[in-house]
Amino acid sequence: MSDNAIRTSSIKKNDTWLKVVIYIVSIFFSIMTLFPFLMMFVNCFKSSDEVQQSALAFWSADPFGNFKKNWTFIMSKEFKPAVGFMNSFIVATCSTILNVYFSSLTAYAISAYEWKFRDAFNTMIMAIMMIPGTVTTIGFYQMVYKLGMVNKLSILIIPSIAAPMVVFFMRQYLQASLSMEIVQSARIDGAGEFRIFNQIVVPLMKPAIATQAIFAYVGSWNNLFMPLILLTDKEKRTLPVMVSLLTNDSYRTEYGAVYVGLFITVLPLIVVYAFLSRYIVEGVALGGVKS
Repeated sequence: MSDNAIRTSSIKKNDTWLKVVIYIVSIFFSIMTLFPFLMMFVNCFKSSDEVQQSALAFWSADPFGNFKKNWTFIMSKEFKPAVGFMNSFIVATCSTILNVYFSSLTAYAISAYEWKFRDAFNTMIMAIMMIPGTVTTIGFYQMVYKLGMVNKLSILIIPSIAAPMVVFFMRQYLQASLSMEIVQSARIDGAGEFRIFNQIVVPLMKPAIATQAIFAYVGSWNNLFMPLILLTDKEKRTLPVMVSLLTNDSYRTEYGAVYVGLFITVLPLIVVYAFLSRYIVEGVALGGVKS
């Protein structure tokens, strides 16, 4: 056998072992990712005692009976799935739309226009990214209280317009994918700036917008701290707030009911991810490449 044939055979064997390792690692991380969701679903069909005895067990003595009891329990308390779902849906959907649209518009302005304070503005955005959100919580709450906007869903929606991290990501994406020749051609044809953005730039940014929309929607839907301190009206509570109330001292023993509430909260996120997940890889990959 020639040296070239031996070398080729060795390369093929190495490639085979590399694929095996990749598959094993991928399967392992897939199981680790899906396992918490699986156990959350399984624990919905357990009694509180069974959850306390073994939260990782896959069996239950009376799964459907336990689920019925858990459901009856949470419905007898202040847990209102329809109200919580509608409030969470309104907040998450509106805040996500404002988040991605105005962040994309800001990123486009930084990338496509030459203006005096552009670099300073971009530096300010980077600096704001370094400030933890909890630092401004007290001041934000005082401002909301003085404006009389407590117990209004809009106070959880309007601040999402300013999203420095999303602006940074969108800017990186535009630098890699936006051709200024297209913009110049549209201007020569007489298109206005907002028409150029809405009809040319936004379609080009679809993968990035979908990617950030998933992250923004999940973050807004799962947000607990701000709704908990700003929404005291029972009819304004979001799903995460309602679930958190099931874990206080009065209901501490009903762990099965808590898992039912968690599953109801997570289910819409799974649906959103199923529709938009195909854009994640493309959006992240292009967003990290600068031409």
